[in-house]
Amino acid sequence: MNFSSKKNASHTIIKVYNENLDAFIAPELKSEMVVIVADGEKNIFVDLSSCISCDSSGMSALLLGNRLCRGVNGNFVLYGLSPRINQMKDLAGLDTILKVADTFEAAEELLRC
Repeated sequence: MNFSSKKNASHTIIKVYNENLDAFIAPELKSEMVVIVADGEKNIFVDLSSCISCDSSGMSALLLGNRLCRGVNGNFVLYGLSPRINQMKDLAGLDTILKVADTFEAAEELLRC
């Protein structure tokens, strides 16, 4: 299993288990996020604490999730980013687009703001 999703009262958490968020799992992750939003969820948290790296396909999946949540006036929050993924996000100029938290608790706090 590459990832799991769990619905909570105010959001759905997607936990990615692979070390690499890449072209191998990105299409499946995109599909999952489309289904989650189509089912009425507005807020998605993505736990990347098991990931070490992310390629352009993985970033594309994350950007899709962000766009889907924004489209329904929701929030898309990443947390648990490795230094490598965080650096890639910053180098790509996505630090102003994607919401990022260090921990799950910090991600929840972003919903309250």
